[in-house]
Amino acid sequence: MSEQPTIWLETQPDQESQTPPAPPGSAVDILARTLWGEARGEKVRGIEAVAAVVMNRVKRAQNRGGRYWWGNSIEQVCQKPWQFSCWNPGDPNRAKMEKVTENDRIFRVCLRVARRAAAGTLDDPTGGATHYHTQNVAPPWARGRTPSASIGNHLFYNDVE
Repeated sequence: MSEQPTIWLETQPDQESQTPPAPPGSAVDILARTLWGEARGEKVRGIEAVAAVVMNRVKRAQNRGGRYWWGNSIEQVCQKPWQFSCWNPGDPNRAKMEKVTENDRIFRVCLRVARRAAAGTLDDPTGGATHYHTQNVAPPWARGRTPSASIGNHLFYNDVE
């Protein structure tokens, strides 16, 4: 992306500048980078929805004894190969995502959302979704399924294993 999209912020500008950095490689840092890589063009609700997908996957894995194909922690779920395209090798945005800092206004929003998600205080607007895609693609796994939510430019699904 050559320019950053406009998003609605839930906080006042002075609160926004006080967002402390997350330790590199921490669950919050990896989740915030995933949110930035996957949903930085969305309004806050869309960023929250992608965070909810990650947390729903973590919760589902934990409910199954801590083992599931997509991993059982925020870090594993976000970085599972071929699950979140921003982490795919060769993705054109991966280098940008890995280098983004708190100087980026949208990344600060992603950090706040990631902190809420990791703390368990983020509402789930997706109805328990574990999968999503943008509205302009039709992945094979979504055929015949009804989205549980449509938020921003994404469709969310809660009936995919």
